[in-house]
Amino acid sequence: MPVSPSAANRKAARRKRPAGRRLVQHDRRLGVRLVAGADEAGRGCLAGPLVAAAVLFDLHALGAREVRALSALNDSKQHTPEGREALYPVVLRTAVKVCVVSRCAQGIDERGLHRTNLAALRDALRGVARPGTICLIDGFRVADFGHEQRAIVDGDATSAAIAAASIVAKVARDRFMHRADERHPGWDFAAHVGYSTPEHRDAIQRLGVSPLHRMSFQSLAYQQLPLG
Repeated sequence: MPVSPSAANRKAARRKRPAGRRLVQHDRRLGVRLVAGADEAGRGCLAGPLVAAAVLFDLHALGAREVRALSALNDSKQHTPEGREALYPVVLRTAVKVCVVSRCAQGIDERGLHRTNLAALRDALRGVARPGTICLIDGFRVADFGHEQRAIVDGDATSAAIAAASIVAKVARDRFMHRADERHPGWDFAAHVGYSTPEHRDAIQRLGVSPLHRMSFQSLAYQQLPLG
């Protein structure tokens, strides 16, 4: 009789399993056909929009070929820009529906970052959810929403639908910031895509702010810059 593998060996085998397969299995264990995931990109940026995306998967339609195509799926932060770009069309091809919502810097300043973020996630999910859908959100729950929802801690590393949404949101936002770099030269938006890097803060000190900069961002480093 063969000896069963030890717990350590089983854990090692799970770690070697492609992340995307593990994430799809998580969503399938929910026991429903339709699962939508939502995530955002750009919440912690000094400049640029907040972009929320929602992805709807029909788990009954994800066959072996589709799961193989999604095997590299993971939290967008675990991928290089090239890896995210490669996964982007895979998500669009395997999803039933995808919705992207963008909120500009002025809107964030007027409504507040947290309220803007929740509203964007809600609107993105409304764009894809159908009756019977379970909606998964990375770390949050949203109000005034007519579908079953669950907040998943570290959702972009747990759920295939949330991870797919994180890829879509990040790629969409990065593409916007690369185009913005051409319209607003000097701040090097293509390099840092609006995040608080030393180079970005130095550019603000030299040039001031652009129309893309958020004036309400609550960061000590940001508040110390001459923004008047």
